[in-house]
Amino acid sequence: MNGVEVRSSGIHGRGVFAARDFAAGETIERCPVLVVPATERHLLDGTHLFSYYFYWADEAAAIALGCGSLYNHSASASARYRKVFDADVVEFIAVRPIKSGCEITVDYSDGGENELWFLPREPLSS
Repeated sequence: MNGVEVRSSGIHGRGVFAARDFAAGETIERCPVLVVPATERHLLDGTHLFSYYFYWADEAAAIALGCGSLYNHSASASARYRKVFDADVVEFIAVRPIKSGCEITVDYSDGGENELWFLPREPLSS
């Protein structure tokens, strides 16, 4: 991966970490997605993949490739995601400077606008 790496996370399982510094506003990763049509999305809902897909256009589901489905949630996120439906990609963009070695997180509630489908966890204190 260019600029990111997957490692064990203090938040949950694995997470995405900066392998270099990122500036605020910089695109961290542009991830292609595999779109699962709405008629088949229910097949994912009873599996482990439920926690990793993005809701997509026309009520479909999208599994992000690259590191896209591994960014952990934080209410004080260092990045945001943007769905680009016409290109079938999810972009991750730094919302503040991110230092090399830091876990990159996103707020999946979009600042409280969306209801989370999981119980959020914050990093373990050191």
